[in-house]
Amino acid sequence: MLSRIENGMASASLDSLERICSALGIGMANLFQEVDQKTGEAQLLKTDEQMEVVRVGTQYGYRYALLSYNRGPRKTFEPFLVEMNKQSEAWPRFSHPGTEFIFMLEGKLEYRFGDKIYLLEPGDTLTFAGNVVHGPERMLADYVKFIAVIVYDE
Repeated sequence: MLSRIENGMASASLDSLERICSALGIGMANLFQEVDQKTGEAQLLKTDEQMEVVRVGTQYGYRYALLSYNRGPRKTFEPFLVEMNKQSEAWPRFSHPGTEFIFMLEGKLEYRFGDKIYLLEPGDTLTFAGNVVHGPERMLADYVKFIAVIVYDE
């Protein structure tokens, strides 16, 4: 039957499509999305267009650059370039909705998530639920730089 549908020799009923999707483990909408779509929206933000933003950590000497931002009615994610140096005073704790992803670029940092501490070095990543208390625990270098991306639930 599948071969006949693929070759245009038979039409599939909605019931047949549901069974096929169930067997493949995909939603029916996947069958109808445009996989060869060549147009859409993209956002290029040049270095001089990136916004320096004030967040909780700013008062402790952290520098945040917002690397992209949504132009729609609701933000779905926020990517930040975070820089810290020895003048960064204290180690604040953060808690927020969504999932956070960290990619370490420079330096070494101990990062707390709940009651665990992770050593982050260049190239390391850390992903966690944002609603669990987290934040830098201790800098092990004079300068630290990482990308933090917060993805908000729908």
